[in-house]
Amino acid sequence: MKRTALIYVLTVLLLAGCKKDFLERDPLDELTNNDYWTSENNVRTFSYGFYERYFRGYGRGNTWGDYFSGESLNDDFANTAPAQFVQIVPSSAADALWTFEWVRRANVMLAGIPQVPMDEEAKNHWTGIARFFRAMEYHRLVSRFGDMPWYDQVIDDQDTELLYKKRDPRQFVTDKMLEDFQFAAEHVRLQNGEKGLTVNKDVVLAFMSRVFLFQGTWLKYHDIDQEKAKTYLEAAKWAANELIISGRYSLGQDYRSLFNSLDLSSNPEMIMYRKYAIGILTHALHSNNNKESQAGISKNAIENYLCTDGFPITLSKVYKGDHSIGDVLANRDPRMAGTVIPELRLQGIVTNYSTSGYSVHKFLNESIKDLPEGNLSGNPTDAPIIRYGEVLINYAEACAELGTISQEDLDKSINALRKRGGLANRLPDLQVSGSSAMVNNVTYSDPTKDPDVSSIVWEIRRERRAELMMEGFRLNDLRRWKKLAYTDTRNNMSINRGAWINKNDYLDDDGKSRVANLVLEGGGDIGYIIPAFRAESQRVFDNERVYLWPLPIDQITLYRENGSELKQNPGW
Repeated sequence: MKRTALIYVLTVLLLAGCKKDFLERDPLDELTNNDYWTSENNVRTFSYGFYERYFRGYGRGNTWGDYFSGESLNDDFANTAPAQFVQIVPSSAADALWTFEWVRRANVMLAGIPQVPMDEEAKNHWTGIARFFRAMEYHRLVSRFGDMPWYDQVIDDQDTELLYKKRDPRQFVTDKMLEDFQFAAEHVRLQNGEKGLTVNKDVVLAFMSRVFLFQGTWLKYHDIDQEKAKTYLEAAKWAANELIISGRYSLGQDYRSLFNSLDLSSNPEMIMYRKYAIGILTHALHSNNNKESQAGISKNAIENYLCTDGFPITLSKVYKGDHSIGDVLANRDPRMAGTVIPELRLQGIVTNYSTSGYSVHKFLNESIKDLPEGNLSGNPTDAPIIRYGEVLINYAEACAELGTISQEDLDKSINALRKRGGLANRLPDLQVSGSSAMVNNVTYSDPTKDPDVSSIVWEIRRERRAELMMEGFRLNDLRRWKKLAYTDTRNNMSINRGAWINKNDYLDDDGKSRVANLVLEGGGDIGYIIPAFRAESQRVFDNERVYLWPLPIDQITLYRENGSELKQNPGW
């Protein structure tokens, strides 16, 4: 009952925010006076205004956030029209998502808290919450644009010197983000409202592991500042380890139940989730794993999954090949069966086809798929916001990137994930010797490994991709590793390749192929599906400028008109 009430409150605040009535009247300035900041409950209500910004889950209505194909500019999807990189400098801040509205909201909250009659512990808690949200917004801005002006106070509209200050270096801003996270990790309460639905200490730690893994590896692989990279990776490792040693979370029995459950409240892996309820808040992600056509999972992503002997398909003795979906799924990482449907869905055969033939059911709840709530935008399945499985992956990667990973580190992270559910066909433990990966004391290196990284880093990245498949991480992972070249469909053909089929296996009563419109590699009747077969549809990566977004023209002009300079990002 309490959970339903909280969903209702958060939904009302969201709708009010959409109408620009909540937190923006005249505008935010009216909330800097004493009329609003009079009770802890008002502070709590103000904090809920941030939730839709950072905890979208499966979205609402006909959206589904970054899950599944909500973020498809990567090498996990093989679509007929691949998502493309931004190539045009936006004319306005709105088009570029260049906004300080949410930084300002956090600073308004920080300015208001001292006025509220509550004890020091409560003030520190809510200050930690506000600083957490400020750091989250700066992470979004820095990740997108690089250097950013840092604001830690409410700026008067007439203070042009501060309003048009130059961009602060990325490392300076990220240091400030780290200070915010450290304060929040120390002061935010472990118990703060309904567990799993509101920000508490554990939520702060989990996001801290995510944010500083990103920032640390960005500095490392973009060769910006190796010492700062180490500092941020240590922060990510520390935050993840705090959650590991707390003993408050564990891995559940079933991988797929993390994503298709009607109630995640009792799932031991959930650090934070978004609750959905029929008639109050619903989404459409389930429908797009049900009766809708899909952007198909790529052969490249399919081949990422290990075989049950612990080796990649290039080295495994139990890999059966790819000439049937049964062979593809046989003797593979159990998470693959929790992600990929055990049948091909081809255009011309079914309406809910996949562009690659390989379809995803990771988010599908079988019990409601034929009910009204299983279709359109009325889906009530709960959405993970951040979970223990990601924290374990973050820990392992941070250790590997620091060059300190040990067998103990692997056993409490990667190998714990491999033991999820105690499955009989689980993967054997990953072992490490120096920078080399081993299975059952056999050292190996995947022939398809990127030569820029060690075999142990490669295998941890593989594990990350398998564990977090279709959860919206892949693009930012490639960005921080400086590996957007993987997304080029001309040079990486396996991301524009689907299932192997023989068109003659799908004949109608007149002897004509029902899948005649599918284009196969080589142009014949037997081979791999090529979803994006037109030359103009290919995704090209030929300019490193796309690692950062361009700054909007109107802001550069506005700075110049006010006697300052807003420098455009390199290459734009």
